[in-house]
Amino acid sequence: MSTTRVFRMAAAAVACTAIAGGLLASPACAAPGQEVTYGSTRQDTLRGEAPRDLLIGTAVAGGGHHETMDYDNPFYASPEYRTVLAGEFSSVTPENQLKWEFVHPAQGEYNFGPTDDIVAFARANKQEVRGHTLLWHSQNPQWLEQGEFTADELRAILKDHIQTVVGRYRGQIYQWDVANEIFDGRGNLRTTENIWIRELGPGIIADAFRWAHEADPEAKLFFNDYGVEGINAKSTAYYSLAQDLLADGVPVHGFSAQAHWDMRWGLPGDMTANLQRFDDLGLETAITELDVRMTLPEDGRPTDEQLAQQATYYTETLQACLDVAGCKSFTLWGFNDQYSWVPVFFSGSGAATVMFEDFETKPAYDALVQQLEAATPGTSPRR
Repeated sequence: MSTTRVFRMAAAAVACTAIAGGLLASPACAAPGQEVTYGSTRQDTLRGEAPRDLLIGTAVAGGGHHETMDYDNPFYASPEYRTVLAGEFSSVTPENQLKWEFVHPAQGEYNFGPTDDIVAFARANKQEVRGHTLLWHSQNPQWLEQGEFTADELRAILKDHIQTVVGRYRGQIYQWDVANEIFDGRGNLRTTENIWIRELGPGIIADAFRWAHEADPEAKLFFNDYGVEGINAKSTAYYSLAQDLLADGVPVHGFSAQAHWDMRWGLPGDMTANLQRFDDLGLETAITELDVRMTLPEDGRPTDEQLAQQATYYTETLQACLDVAGCKSFTLWGFNDQYSWVPVFFSGSGAATVMFEDFETKPAYDALVQQLEAATPGTSPRR
């Protein structure tokens, strides 16, 4: 693998995506004279080096904090962003575009346009799509959280939402985070924060999986959370719940760890063992939201030492996935620092992705490519 690269677009003669009526008329975006040319025969990329049974994904910027920033949505406004998105990744996840407040902003009204565009982009670039998320305590619209609904009405609202959203993308979104962050750090259900569990009881979790399965019987249905990368009270709560639901015939297919790391803290040494115990239950596993934040120096530029340490966090997380046969999806939560959620939510922290704002790659990017390159093509690189 070559040393650090910069993905640049030529200043002139950029043949890129046309946008008409909010839709991507031609999702792929290429440029004559582009320094890095992506194509079906290119290999030295994340997706090009990955084993055939491992999807390498990223979140697609949009919604949430992006709407308050001083840049235009890069998925529409940046040819460079789309080119790297298409070339580096075999899987994409709408970052906020499928969360309740964005996709279901008013009762009975859905906003599917941005996700439709992402799905069209993925189809054109031979990518899979992950769906995020269906049942969560956060980023819900005011009409839902502040509405005066009976339990029966809430149950009908959730069922309609799940079956409408999943049904719209039947056969197009292969994996869904059905229940997201339903336990606290002590392994207790979020009975206060989560409107669904609070008002409808824990049984609504199984119903959510059943409704999603009815809407798309081929989709893989997952639990998803942060702080569950190692064996602890929280991940064990998921393990016990998964056991119970599987015993009851509930269509649960996977367990995923987000892996939002902070370099002030070390990595758990039992990531592989934790993923493996879910694999032993017959569940697929995944890393779904990986980024590695750091406390930045005063000049805002990470030191070489910080970048080297960050690369280790990325590669150790990837290795935990590679070591477990059923870990088939490895997703970064964005790839460019300019669009990362981290500085918005963690003051003084940043530089969490594998590329700087100008798309210059970091040591973490090169380390991941080298790690994937070392694997035998077409097989999972297991130790």
